[in-house]
Amino acid sequence: MTSSDPVASLIARLLAERWLPREDHAVRQMLVDAGPRAELDRRLAESGLRLLEHPYAAHVALGIAKAQETDVFGGGRAWAASNLQLDRDAMALLVVIWAQLILPKRQRQLDRQENDRAQDQSQMFAELKPVPVGAEIVEPLSERTLIADFGDKLGGKTRISFNLGILARHGFIIRRRERVQEGPLLDLAFDYERIAGRIMGGALAFVVERARENVMHARNVDEVYVEDDIVSEEGAVDDPIQDADGLADGLADIADTTVDDMAGDDMEGN
Repeated sequence: MTSSDPVASLIARLLAERWLPREDHAVRQMLVDAGPRAELDRRLAESGLRLLEHPYAAHVALGIAKAQETDVFGGGRAWAASNLQLDRDAMALLVVIWAQLILPKRQRQLDRQENDRAQDQSQMFAELKPVPVGAEIVEPLSERTLIADFGDKLGGKTRISFNLGILARHGFIIRRRERVQEGPLLDLAFDYERIAGRIMGGALAFVVERARENVMHARNVDEVYVEDDIVSEEGAVDDPIQDADGLADGLADIADTTVDDMAGDDMEGN
């Protein structure tokens, strides 16, 4: 039976499934048709929600509307980083993974757009090429590398492994054979414009620099990949932050002020 209210059906699916791929028929229709999109935004706003989406992400989800953030996250003694009850070391690990997967991914996407734009200028009837959005744009991270480089700062092997499981259950990452891949919500978890500058100029500057070197090295490669791991297991990059607790707190503070909180089961306290 076909729904007579496609906007309501899409909202219900997003609440039930927590995320949907951009290629979903209903999602694609809302993204390209201004009328249904305006109606979707209106209904979500009436409920204190908003659609989390941007052209570089492979999925869409629901988040707390900006106008309701203070009511939702500012009611306690301190500003809550999310509605997922993530500990600070889990939030810090999420920022580390985001920096090592999403930042180089975005660089590759922007480079691809720039190259396509330059080629199209020389063609009279050039076709508009879609932006690659899949997790395959970057190589997955090695769990052993994460533990080697951040274990002493984020609680050790056992704690990192535990937090990786939590992040996987929430849809931020996918774990396969001790490798960490981008999950459906990772590219939607943070406001790129707000967090990228803080990371690149702050606690993870050395990670971002290594990511940039990998992107530069892979720029002329035909396959859409970057180097295996941003920080090598052998001869890890010197850590400019000597205080392990300071790094974890700093990363968690970044997350506190930039996370795009997901709506769904966790929003309702289940």
